[in-house]
Amino acid sequence: MALKGINAYKKGSLKQDVAAADPHRLTLMLMQGALDRMAYAKGCMERQDLAGKSEHLSRSSAILINLRDTLDLKIGGEVAENLYSLYDYMVQRLVDANVQNSLSIMDEVINLLLPIKTAWLSIPEEAKQEAYEAKRQQQQTV
Repeated sequence: MALKGINAYKKGSLKQDVAAADPHRLTLMLMQGALDRMAYAKGCMERQDLAGKSEHLSRSSAILINLRDTLDLKIGGEVAENLYSLYDYMVQRLVDANVQNSLSIMDEVINLLLPIKTAWLSIPEEAKQEAYEAKRQQQQTV
C-alpha cells in the first residue's frame, strides 16, 4: 500500500517537473530517463526477467527515438545530423541487446549516451538563452 503512495507521489512530482521545465531541462530529463531505463533493463537481464527487460528496452528506445525526432536538422546542421545518426544507431543496438540478451551491448549504448548528456549539461546559460531566442524568432517568421 505504501509503495502505491510513493509511486503516485513520484508521478505527480515528475508531472510538475515537466510542466515547469524549459526545453533544455526536458532534454536532460529524457536523457536521464533513457539511462535509467537501460540500467533497469540490465538488472532485468541479470535476473532473467524477460518481460521487464523488454519493457525497459522499449521505453529506452522510445525516448531515444523522441530525442532523435526532435532534432532540428535545418538549424543544427552537421551536429544535428550526427546526433540523428547516433540516436538511430543506439536504437538499433538496443534491439541487438534485446535479441542477444547482451549486457556488453547495453554498456556500449550507455557509454554513447553519457557523453552527450554530459555535454548537454555543460552548455552555458547564455548559449541556451541565445538558442531559445533564435528558435522563437524562427517560429515567428514561419
